[in-house]
Amino acid sequence: MLRTLYGRMAVVLLGLLIFLGAIGLTVTLTLTDRWEQEVTQRLNRGLARSLVAQRVLMVNGQVNEAALAQVFSTLSLINPSIECYLLDLDGRVVTHSGPEGDVRRTQVAVAPIKAFLAGKSELPILGDDPRDPGRRGVFSASPIMVEDRYEGYLYIVLQGERRASIAGRLLRNHVLSLGVAASAAALIVALLAGLYLFRRLTRPLRSLTLGVERFRGSDFSEPGADALPAGDPSGDEIARLAAAFSAMADRIIEQVQRLRHTDAMRRELVANVSHDLRTPLATLQGYLETLDLKDSSLSIEERREFLAVATAQGERLARLVEELFELARLESTEMHPDIEPFSMAELIQDVVQEFRLAAEAKGVTLSARLPAHVPTVAADIGLMQRVLQNLIGNALAHTEDGGTVTVALVVEGGRVVVRVEDTGCGIPSGELEHVFDRFYRASTGDQPRPRGGGLGLAIVKKILELHGSAIEAASAVDSGTSFWFALPSAG
Repeated sequence: MLRTLYGRMAVVLLGLLIFLGAIGLTVTLTLTDRWEQEVTQRLNRGLARSLVAQRVLMVNGQVNEAALAQVFSTLSLINPSIECYLLDLDGRVVTHSGPEGDVRRTQVAVAPIKAFLAGKSELPILGDDPRDPGRRGVFSASPIMVEDRYEGYLYIVLQGERRASIAGRLLRNHVLSLGVAASAAALIVALLAGLYLFRRLTRPLRSLTLGVERFRGSDFSEPGADALPAGDPSGDEIARLAAAFSAMADRIIEQVQRLRHTDAMRRELVANVSHDLRTPLATLQGYLETLDLKDSSLSIEERREFLAVATAQGERLARLVEELFELARLESTEMHPDIEPFSMAELIQDVVQEFRLAAEAKGVTLSARLPAHVPTVAADIGLMQRVLQNLIGNALAHTEDGGTVTVALVVEGGRVVVRVEDTGCGIPSGELEHVFDRFYRASTGDQPRPRGGGLGLAIVKKILELHGSAIEAASAVDSGTSFWFALPSAG
């Protein structure tokens, strides 16, 4: 139990209540004892003076034994616990009312007697008890005068019996026992109420602890619907802690899922890169080895054909490696676009002109449809040129002889929309959402989807994400494909 916060708080509360109860009991007993002494002394303050006034206790400097015996008898009838002593002026005990040999102190201090007789000190005033050298108690005293001179003192110890133990006094004093019992009951009620309140206060913390343990047991990935308590950011400290931990758990789950997805993509990337590098390397190596082994038996045309194939495979390797480096650079945290205003219409004309010869060689009509007045856009002109090159090159690669590729520019509100359309083979609807994945190539018509392939659309998507934009696509098999994105105008 002490390993839990609630158990430690309960033990601390119990110890505190016991400590306060002990202090309260000690103070109560001390005050009660002092109150009893004060009341006893105040009620019997004139007892000794009255006895001295009624009896002549000393005659010619000698003790009047008969009168003193009557005083002792009277006191024993009033209260058997009262002890009476006849003292000389120095406080020495001359005679007393107790049995012989029962007096252990032969002299008592005179200063408390004088303070009592002066009546200026607050009660109770404690004096020595001749029967108990270690005890001082309340008393009543009166001077004894013979022919206008002091001869001694009548000294009456009002609580002459030995004090009983605290437990005995509690048992004898019903009021004090009742008060102590009531205080103990109040402390027990306070303990039970404190335990209940502590349990209520620590319940959210226990719930949070169980939620965290379940979350840890799920390998920080699947906490479940009720694993974490609902926290209130505007509540107390525990509620704010629960809210903060719930947000942190959501973030951890998101990061774990992202790491798993990234790991899966990494494995797929390694497999795809290995395949795409292995194929052109094997082809390049095969043709070069053929040239090396059969150089003397090959005709000039065959040599040129083999070299052309090897050169094409080398260019394919170079292009793939360049795209990999480009995508890695775009995905690095240090990549930041150099935003500046420029004319998107002029950039489109330049890129279209760049692909004009390739389109004519393939028998594809490449054109640009631009409005008369187009506002400038705010973007990285170099990266936007790369986007247009990839989109137009991709459209030309999938458009057969006699088809068309069109680059259109439309102004919509404060945005400039760029659209690249072709009349190629199209993309099946089930594969359209994957065309921007790395090394994904959609199947075309009845042909299966080839393994590996372009990084161009993945690069396009990443560049536009860096600009806070997104690329969208629409396609139909044997009808063509359309890609478009929007950029804010510089104005």
